[in-house]
Amino acid sequence: MNPEIIRENGFEYIDVGKGKILFVLHGLFGALSNWEGLIKGFKDKYRIIIPVMPIYTSPIRKASVDGLANFIESFVEYKKLDKFTLLGNSLGGHVGLVYSLKCPESVERLVLTGSSGLFESGMGGSFPKRGDKEYIRERVEYTFYDPKIATEELVQEVFDITSSNQKCLRIISIAKSAQRHNMAETIKDIKVPTLLVWGLNDTITPPHVAHEFNRLIQNSELKFIDKACHAPMMERAEVFNEYLEDFLQRTN
Repeated sequence: MNPEIIRENGFEYIDVGKGKILFVLHGLFGALSNWEGLIKGFKDKYRIIIPVMPIYTSPIRKASVDGLANFIESFVEYKKLDKFTLLGNSLGGHVGLVYSLKCPESVERLVLTGSSGLFESGMGGSFPKRGDKEYIRERVEYTFYDPKIATEELVQEVFDITSSNQKCLRIISIAKSAQRHNMAETIKDIKVPTLLVWGLNDTITPPHVAHEFNRLIQNSELKFIDKACHAPMMERAEVFNEYLEDFLQRTN
């Protein structure tokens, strides 16, 4: 399944389905394909919008969590979106939290999975080395419970990204921004219903991070998925979708 990527006014995004909006934010190395299971499960009941964040192309001065949140604000204004459920994985969750605090009138519900914002170890504790494909393979596999999910296509995609000097500069800038941008104090102001879906085997944002999000966000609930690491919506899409569907129905 390859939904059409729409390109207009400097934005690239997927926009499929009809109904209430599920607004989805990908992670630092995340691709739109990470959300295939969610699109398949919800496109007949919801309108799913996934913008491509300019992680590798934004001006270096804007290569930060705040810069990405400002980009999302511009995209929402351009598309004239009203209220929506915001879903974010990894860095996308972090950007979603910043956006939710900045524009609370837009976000009805929040769904975080493997989100940064409190703690994250990066690509397994170190930045990917350029030009070493086997190292890249090892680091990509580290983000999944089942290393087979790190297909040759996915490894090649990350390898190509990290082989570019300009892209690497932006990745480093955003990663450092995320590490500095701890939200322990500010996320206490999140008031909307929030679902936390975490891989029980997450090595990047371990389970204790999920418990801390659950403690700090007052109207939140936490679900763990066994045999899943940092991207449970990919590894265990069926279970992820069941948790999400239940949450959406109960908080409608």
